[in-house]
Amino acid sequence: MTSTSFQPALFVVLCFALATTYGFAQQGHISINQDHKISTLLETKKEMNKNEYDPDRYKIQIYSGGRSEALESKKEFTEIFADKEASIQYETPNFKIWTGNFRTRLEADRALKIIKKEFPTAFIFKPKKEKL
Repeated sequence: MTSTSFQPALFVVLCFALATTYGFAQQGHISINQDHKISTLLETKKEMNKNEYDPDRYKIQIYSGGRSEALESKKEFTEIFADKEASIQYETPNFKIWTGNFRTRLEADRALKIIKKEFPTAFIFKPKKEKL
């Protein structure tokens, strides 16, 4: 190899080394300006969503029947839908698996469409108001 053919290769390697060194050495500062009311609004929304048994909310029932089958259905549901929570409710004489706390029927319908692929007997309902 002659020295004239070696020089362009050395130049390319040197340019590549410098470009990668300075190309990734970026620094920056980000500042986010938001209205203080946004934090208040988020806290209010959290409080509203805490009331799981609000009778104006929709839920989806996954299963109704015996205790051991209910536990198995809940386990299967949480394995398939890891992002959704399921709860066991007991209403004499059945154990029921419920999921969701949807504000609108449209939200519940969207979730039901996905859930029905795995649990075809699932349906939407509104919980009854608890008597005091």
